[in-house]
Amino acid sequence: MDGLGEQRIRLGYAQAERHVRPGTDPGRPGTGPAARWSTASSVEFRTRKAHSMDVGLFVQYVMNGLMLGVMYALVAVGFTLFFGVMNIINFSHGDVLMVGAFVGLATYLGVSSIGVENPWGQLAAAMIVAASAMALMGVAVAKYLVLPLKNAPPLNTLLITLMLGTALHEAVRLFYPRGANPQRFPSLLPTDAYSFGNFTLRIDSVILLGTGLLAIVGIHLLINRTKLGLAMRAVAQDEDTAKTMGIDFDRIVLITFAIGSALAAFTGILHGLYYSEVNFAMGLLLGVIGFSSAIVGGLGNIYGAIIGGFLFAALQTLGVVAMPFASAYKDVFAFGVIILIMAWRPTGLISEKISERV
Repeated sequence: MDGLGEQRIRLGYAQAERHVRPGTDPGRPGTGPAARWSTASSVEFRTRKAHSMDVGLFVQYVMNGLMLGVMYALVAVGFTLFFGVMNIINFSHGDVLMVGAFVGLATYLGVSSIGVENPWGQLAAAMIVAASAMALMGVAVAKYLVLPLKNAPPLNTLLITLMLGTALHEAVRLFYPRGANPQRFPSLLPTDAYSFGNFTLRIDSVILLGTGLLAIVGIHLLINRTKLGLAMRAVAQDEDTAKTMGIDFDRIVLITFAIGSALAAFTGILHGLYYSEVNFAMGLLLGVIGFSSAIVGGLGNIYGAIIGGFLFAALQTLGVVAMPFASAYKDVFAFGVIILIMAWRPTGLISEKISERV
Protein backbone atom coordinates (compact mmCIF):
# COMPACT_ATOMS: atom_id res chain seq x y z
CA MET A 1 0.00 0.00 0.00
CA ASP A 2 2.90 2.36 0.60
CA GLY A 3 3.66 2.40 -3.13
CA LEU A 4 5.57 4.90 -5.19
CA GLY A 5 3.58 7.88 -3.98
CA GLU A 6 4.75 7.68 -0.38
CA GLN A 7 8.37 7.25 -1.45
CA ARG A 8 8.06 10.34 -3.64
CA ILE A 9 6.66 12.33 -0.70
CA ARG A 10 9.54 11.34 1.55
CA LEU A 11 11.94 12.36 -1.20
CA GLY A 12 10.12 15.66 -1.65
CA TYR A 13 10.35 16.48 2.04
CA ALA A 14 14.05 15.69 2.06
CA GLN A 15 14.63 17.91 -0.97
CA ALA A 16 12.60 20.72 0.61
CA GLU A 17 14.64 20.59 3.78
CA ARG A 18 17.86 20.83 1.75
CA HIS A 19 16.57 23.86 -0.20
CA VAL A 20 19.16 26.63 0.31
CA ARG A 21 19.40 30.05 -1.32
CA PRO A 22 22.72 30.58 -3.20
CA GLY A 23 25.13 32.62 -1.14
CA THR A 24 24.33 30.98 2.20
CA ASP A 25 26.20 28.30 4.04
CA PRO A 26 24.26 25.01 3.90
CA GLY A 27 26.40 23.55 6.64
CA ARG A 28 25.19 25.78 9.45
CA PRO A 29 22.28 28.11 10.17
CA GLY A 30 22.88 31.77 9.25
CA THR A 31 21.64 34.93 10.84
CA GLY A 32 21.81 37.43 7.99
CA PRO A 33 19.03 38.49 5.60
CA ALA A 34 20.04 35.93 2.99
CA ALA A 35 19.76 33.09 5.50
CA ARG A 36 16.36 34.31 6.71
CA TRP A 37 15.15 34.50 3.08
CA SER A 38 16.41 30.97 2.53
CA THR A 39 14.54 29.68 5.59
CA ALA A 40 11.27 31.40 4.63
CA SER A 41 11.57 30.24 1.06
CA SER A 42 12.23 26.70 2.23
CA VAL A 43 9.13 26.70 4.43
CA GLU A 44 6.97 28.13 1.64
CA PHE A 45 8.35 25.58 -0.82
CA ARG A 46 7.77 22.73 1.63
CA THR A 47 4.17 23.85 2.24
CA ARG A 48 3.37 24.04 -1.47
CA LYS A 49 5.14 20.74 -2.13
CA ALA A 50 3.39 18.95 0.72
CA HIS A 51 -0.03 20.07 -0.52
CA SER A 52 0.75 18.95 -4.06
CA MET A 53 2.13 15.60 -2.91
CA ASP A 54 -0.82 14.98 -0.62
CA VAL A 55 -3.12 15.16 -3.64
CA GLY A 56 -0.84 12.86 -5.61
CA LEU A 57 -0.66 10.41 -2.74
CA PHE A 58 -4.45 10.47 -2.38
CA VAL A 59 -4.90 9.58 -6.05
CA GLN A 60 -2.27 6.86 -5.69
CA TYR A 61 -4.18 5.34 -2.78
CA VAL A 62 -7.45 5.51 -4.74
CA MET A 63 -5.82 3.59 -7.58
CA ASN A 64 -4.44 0.99 -5.17
CA GLY A 65 -7.84 0.70 -3.48
CA LEU A 66 -9.60 0.11 -6.80
CA MET A 67 -7.14 -2.64 -7.70
CA LEU A 68 -7.58 -4.34 -4.33
CA GLY A 69 -11.35 -3.93 -4.60
CA VAL A 70 -11.43 -5.73 -7.95
CA MET A 71 -9.48 -8.69 -6.57
CA TYR A 72 -11.56 -8.91 -3.39
CA ALA A 73 -14.78 -8.64 -5.40
CA LEU A 74 -13.71 -11.49 -7.69
CA VAL A 75 -12.98 -13.73 -4.69
CA ALA A 76 -16.29 -12.76 -3.06
CA VAL A 77 -18.18 -13.53 -6.28
CA GLY A 78 -16.72 -17.05 -6.20
CA PHE A 79 -18.05 -17.61 -2.67
CA THR A 80 -21.43 -16.26 -3.78
CA LEU A 81 -21.63 -18.62 -6.77
CA PHE A 82 -21.03 -21.67 -4.58
CA PHE A 83 -23.46 -20.56 -1.89
CA GLY A 84 -26.12 -19.51 -4.37
CA VAL A 85 -26.26 -22.85 -6.16
CA MET A 86 -25.39 -25.35 -3.43
CA ASN A 87 -26.07 -23.36 -0.26
CA ILE A 88 -22.58 -24.20 1.01
CA ILE A 89 -19.49 -22.26 2.07
CA ASN A 90 -16.46 -23.44 0.10
CA PHE A 91 -13.59 -22.58 2.42
CA SER A 92 -11.03 -24.04 0.01
CA HIS A 93 -11.73 -21.22 -2.48
CA GLY A 94 -8.81 -19.04 -1.33
CA ASP A 95 -6.39 -21.95 -1.59
CA VAL A 96 -7.68 -22.82 -5.07
CA LEU A 97 -6.76 -19.22 -5.96
CA MET A 98 -3.26 -19.81 -4.59
CA VAL A 99 -2.82 -23.08 -6.49
CA GLY A 100 -4.01 -21.36 -9.66
CA ALA A 101 -1.34 -18.68 -9.23
CA PHE A 102 1.35 -21.34 -8.79
CA VAL A 103 0.08 -23.28 -11.81
CA GLY A 104 0.30 -20.07 -13.82
CA LEU A 105 3.85 -19.49 -12.58
CA ALA A 106 4.85 -23.07 -13.43
CA THR A 107 3.31 -22.69 -16.90
CA TYR A 108 5.31 -19.50 -17.48
CA LEU A 109 8.52 -21.28 -16.50
CA GLY A 110 7.60 -24.20 -18.76
CA VAL A 111 6.85 -22.18 -21.89
CA SER A 112 9.94 -20.04 -21.27
CA SER A 113 12.11 -23.14 -21.13
CA ILE A 114 10.91 -24.28 -24.57
CA GLY A 115 11.74 -20.95 -26.17
CA VAL A 116 8.52 -18.90 -25.97
CA GLU A 117 9.74 -15.39 -25.21
CA ASN A 118 6.76 -13.21 -26.11
CA PRO A 119 5.30 -11.87 -22.81
CA TRP A 120 1.74 -11.85 -24.15
CA GLY A 121 2.09 -15.46 -25.27
CA GLN A 122 3.52 -16.44 -21.90
CA LEU A 123 0.69 -14.66 -20.10
CA ALA A 124 -1.98 -16.23 -22.32
CA ALA A 125 -0.52 -19.69 -21.72
CA ALA A 126 -0.37 -19.11 -17.96
CA MET A 127 -3.99 -17.87 -17.85
CA ILE A 128 -5.39 -20.68 -20.01
CA VAL A 129 -3.55 -23.52 -18.28
CA ALA A 130 -4.21 -22.20 -14.75
CA ALA A 131 -7.91 -21.53 -15.40
CA SER A 132 -8.40 -24.91 -17.11
CA ALA A 133 -6.58 -26.81 -14.37
CA MET A 134 -8.54 -25.12 -11.59
CA ALA A 135 -11.82 -25.63 -13.47
CA LEU A 136 -11.09 -29.36 -13.62
CA MET A 137 -10.19 -29.31 -9.93
CA GLY A 138 -13.48 -27.55 -9.18
CA VAL A 139 -15.41 -30.18 -11.11
CA ALA A 140 -13.60 -32.95 -9.21
CA VAL A 141 -14.28 -31.27 -5.85
CA ALA A 142 -17.97 -30.86 -6.69
CA LYS A 143 -18.41 -34.41 -8.01
CA TYR A 144 -16.49 -36.36 -5.40
CA LEU A 145 -16.69 -34.20 -2.28
CA VAL A 146 -19.62 -31.78 -2.42
CA LEU A 147 -22.42 -33.64 -4.22
CA PRO A 148 -22.02 -36.83 -2.14
CA LEU A 149 -22.54 -34.67 0.96
CA LYS A 150 -25.55 -32.86 -0.48
CA ASN A 151 -27.95 -34.25 2.12
CA ALA A 152 -25.44 -34.22 4.97
CA PRO A 153 -25.41 -31.46 7.62
CA PRO A 154 -23.86 -28.22 6.25
CA LEU A 155 -21.11 -28.45 8.86
CA ASN A 156 -19.78 -31.58 7.14
CA THR A 157 -19.31 -29.80 3.82
CA LEU A 158 -17.79 -26.79 5.54
CA LEU A 159 -15.31 -29.02 7.35
CA ILE A 160 -14.31 -31.01 4.27
CA THR A 161 -13.68 -27.86 2.21
CA LEU A 162 -11.66 -26.38 5.07
CA MET A 163 -9.51 -29.53 5.22
CA LEU A 164 -9.16 -29.51 1.43
CA GLY A 165 -7.82 -25.96 1.54
CA THR A 166 -5.29 -26.92 4.20
CA ALA A 167 -4.18 -29.91 2.11
CA LEU A 168 -3.75 -27.70 -0.97
CA HIS A 169 -1.54 -25.07 0.59
CA GLU A 170 0.51 -27.67 2.47
CA ALA A 171 0.98 -29.62 -0.78
CA VAL A 172 2.31 -26.50 -2.50
CA ARG A 173 4.60 -25.77 0.45
CA LEU A 174 6.03 -29.30 0.46
CA PHE A 175 6.13 -30.31 -3.20
CA TYR A 176 6.60 -27.12 -5.22
CA PRO A 177 10.34 -26.35 -5.55
CA ARG A 178 11.21 -24.07 -2.61
CA GLY A 179 7.46 -23.75 -2.06
CA ALA A 180 7.89 -22.54 1.52
CA ASN A 181 9.54 -19.37 0.20
CA PRO A 182 7.82 -16.52 -1.63
CA GLN A 183 8.15 -16.93 -5.39
CA ARG A 184 8.83 -14.03 -7.75
CA PHE A 185 6.04 -13.68 -10.29
CA PRO A 186 7.25 -12.37 -13.67
CA SER A 187 6.28 -8.96 -15.02
CA LEU A 188 4.49 -9.91 -18.22
CA LEU A 189 2.72 -6.60 -18.82
CA PRO A 190 4.13 -3.28 -20.05
CA THR A 191 5.84 -1.45 -17.21
CA ASP A 192 5.67 2.05 -18.70
CA ALA A 193 4.65 4.73 -16.23
CA TYR A 194 3.39 8.29 -16.57
CA SER A 195 3.75 10.95 -13.91
CA PHE A 196 1.03 13.52 -13.31
CA GLY A 197 2.48 15.78 -10.67
CA ASN A 198 3.17 13.41 -7.81
CA PHE A 199 0.86 10.65 -9.05
CA THR A 200 2.49 7.84 -11.02
CA LEU A 201 0.19 5.88 -13.31
CA ARG A 202 1.56 2.49 -14.30
CA ILE A 203 0.26 0.93 -17.49
CA ASP A 204 0.29 -2.58 -16.03
CA SER A 205 -1.96 -1.43 -13.16
CA VAL A 206 -4.43 0.06 -15.63
CA ILE A 207 -4.47 -3.18 -17.64
CA LEU A 208 -5.00 -5.28 -14.51
CA LEU A 209 -7.78 -3.02 -13.25
CA GLY A 210 -9.53 -3.03 -16.62
CA THR A 211 -9.19 -6.81 -16.96
CA GLY A 212 -10.61 -7.38 -13.49
CA LEU A 213 -13.57 -5.11 -14.17
CA LEU A 214 -14.21 -6.91 -17.47
CA ALA A 215 -14.23 -10.23 -15.60
CA ILE A 216 -16.85 -8.87 -13.18
CA VAL A 217 -18.96 -7.61 -16.09
CA GLY A 218 -18.55 -10.99 -17.79
CA ILE A 219 -19.83 -12.85 -14.74
CA HIS A 220 -22.78 -10.45 -14.55
CA LEU A 221 -23.67 -11.06 -18.20
CA LEU A 222 -23.25 -14.82 -17.78
CA ILE A 223 -25.63 -14.93 -14.83
CA ASN A 224 -28.24 -12.56 -16.22
CA ARG A 225 -28.10 -12.87 -20.03
CA THR A 226 -27.50 -16.55 -20.84
CA LYS A 227 -29.48 -19.78 -20.61
CA LEU A 228 -26.80 -21.21 -18.35
CA GLY A 229 -27.19 -18.24 -16.01
CA LEU A 230 -30.95 -18.68 -16.05
CA ALA A 231 -30.53 -22.34 -15.08
CA MET A 232 -28.12 -21.39 -12.29
CA ARG A 233 -30.58 -18.83 -10.94
CA ALA A 234 -33.42 -21.35 -11.16
CA VAL A 235 -31.42 -23.91 -9.17
CA ALA A 236 -30.50 -21.25 -6.63
CA GLN A 237 -34.14 -20.21 -6.18
CA ASP A 238 -35.78 -23.65 -5.99
CA GLU A 239 -33.91 -26.87 -6.68
CA ASP A 240 -36.99 -29.11 -6.87
CA THR A 241 -38.86 -26.83 -9.26
CA ALA A 242 -35.75 -26.51 -11.43
CA LYS A 243 -35.50 -30.30 -11.67
CA THR A 244 -39.18 -30.49 -12.59
CA MET A 245 -38.51 -28.06 -15.45
CA GLY A 246 -35.85 -30.41 -16.82
CA ILE A 247 -32.71 -28.72 -15.48
CA ASP A 248 -29.89 -31.15 -14.74
CA PHE A 249 -29.01 -30.17 -11.18
CA ASP A 250 -25.72 -32.08 -10.99
CA ARG A 251 -24.53 -30.62 -14.29
CA ILE A 252 -25.27 -27.07 -13.12
CA VAL A 253 -23.36 -27.68 -9.88
CA LEU A 254 -20.33 -29.01 -11.78
CA ILE A 255 -20.36 -26.04 -14.17
CA THR A 256 -20.72 -23.59 -11.28
CA PHE A 257 -17.71 -25.05 -9.48
CA ALA A 258 -15.73 -25.01 -12.74
CA ILE A 259 -16.53 -21.32 -13.31
CA GLY A 260 -15.85 -20.33 -9.70
CA SER A 261 -12.52 -22.19 -9.58
CA ALA A 262 -11.39 -20.81 -12.96
CA LEU A 263 -12.27 -17.32 -11.68
CA ALA A 264 -10.12 -18.01 -8.60
CA ALA A 265 -7.15 -18.95 -10.82
CA PHE A 266 -7.66 -15.78 -12.85
CA THR A 267 -7.67 -13.71 -9.65
CA GLY A 268 -4.56 -15.47 -8.38
CA ILE A 269 -2.63 -14.52 -11.52
CA LEU A 270 -3.88 -10.92 -11.25
CA HIS A 271 -2.60 -10.90 -7.67
CA GLY A 272 0.77 -12.27 -8.75
CA LEU A 273 1.13 -9.73 -11.55
CA TYR A 274 0.17 -6.84 -9.26
CA TYR A 275 2.48 -7.74 -6.37
CA SER A 276 5.16 -9.54 -8.46
CA GLU A 277 5.10 -12.34 -5.90
CA VAL A 278 3.11 -15.39 -4.83
CA ASN A 279 3.42 -17.55 -1.73
CA PHE A 280 1.75 -20.68 -0.41
CA ALA A 281 -0.11 -18.82 2.37
CA MET A 282 -1.63 -16.06 0.21
CA GLY A 283 -4.92 -17.91 -0.20
CA LEU A 284 -5.70 -17.87 3.52
CA LEU A 285 -5.97 -14.09 3.93
CA LEU A 286 -7.56 -13.59 0.51
CA GLY A 287 -10.10 -16.28 1.32
CA VAL A 288 -11.00 -14.69 4.64
CA ILE A 289 -11.28 -11.23 3.06
CA GLY A 290 -13.32 -12.56 0.13
CA PHE A 291 -15.67 -14.45 2.45
CA SER A 292 -16.04 -11.40 4.71
CA SER A 293 -16.80 -9.25 1.66
CA ALA A 294 -19.46 -11.70 0.50
CA ILE A 295 -21.02 -11.80 3.98
CA VAL A 296 -21.08 -8.05 4.53
CA GLY A 297 -22.47 -7.48 1.05
CA GLY A 298 -25.17 -10.11 1.44
CA LEU A 299 -24.16 -13.73 0.92
CA GLY A 300 -25.93 -15.18 -2.09
CA ASN A 301 -26.12 -11.92 -4.03
CA ILE A 302 -23.49 -11.18 -6.69
CA TYR A 303 -23.94 -7.41 -6.45
CA GLY A 304 -23.54 -7.54 -2.69
CA ALA A 305 -20.29 -9.49 -3.14
CA ILE A 306 -18.95 -6.81 -5.48
CA ILE A 307 -19.96 -4.01 -3.11
CA GLY A 308 -18.44 -5.88 -0.18
CA GLY A 309 -15.13 -6.36 -2.00
CA PHE A 310 -14.76 -2.68 -2.84
CA LEU A 311 -15.91 -1.71 0.66
CA PHE A 312 -13.21 -3.84 2.28
CA ALA A 313 -10.55 -2.37 -0.02
CA ALA A 314 -11.79 1.14 0.76
CA LEU A 315 -11.54 0.46 4.50
CA GLN A 316 -7.98 -0.84 4.12
CA THR A 317 -7.05 2.24 2.12
CA LEU A 318 -8.68 4.53 4.65
CA GLY A 319 -6.80 2.75 7.41
CA VAL A 320 -3.49 3.46 5.67
CA VAL A 321 -4.32 7.10 4.95
CA ALA A 322 -6.02 8.10 8.20
CA MET A 323 -4.36 6.02 10.90
CA PRO A 324 -1.04 7.15 12.41
CA PHE A 325 0.29 3.58 12.26
CA ALA A 326 0.40 3.55 8.43
CA SER A 327 -0.28 0.18 6.84
CA ALA A 328 0.67 -2.00 9.82
CA TYR A 329 -2.87 -2.12 11.20
CA LYS A 330 -4.94 -1.63 8.03
CA ASP A 331 -6.36 -5.16 8.23
CA VAL A 332 -7.23 -4.76 11.91
CA PHE A 333 -9.05 -1.51 11.12
CA ALA A 334 -10.89 -3.00 8.13
CA PHE A 335 -11.99 -6.15 9.96
CA GLY A 336 -13.06 -4.08 12.97
CA VAL A 337 -15.34 -1.92 10.84
CA ILE A 338 -16.69 -5.01 9.05
CA ILE A 339 -17.56 -6.53 12.44
CA LEU A 340 -19.50 -3.38 13.36
CA ILE A 341 -21.35 -3.40 10.02
CA MET A 342 -22.27 -7.07 10.45
CA ALA A 343 -23.55 -6.37 13.96
CA TRP A 344 -25.65 -3.53 12.53
CA ARG A 345 -26.81 -5.42 9.40
CA PRO A 346 -26.61 -9.19 10.14
CA THR A 347 -28.17 -10.03 6.75
CA GLY A 348 -25.65 -7.93 4.84
CA LEU A 349 -25.89 -4.60 3.06
CA ILE A 350 -28.17 -6.16 0.42
CA SER A 351 -30.60 -8.30 2.38
CA GLU A 352 -31.57 -11.65 0.86
CA LYS A 353 -35.24 -10.72 1.37
CA ILE A 354 -35.01 -8.06 -1.32
CA SER A 355 -32.47 -9.74 -3.59
CA GLU A 356 -32.16 -12.84 -5.71
CA ARG A 357 -29.52 -15.42 -5.03
CA VAL A 358 -26.81 -15.37 -7.66
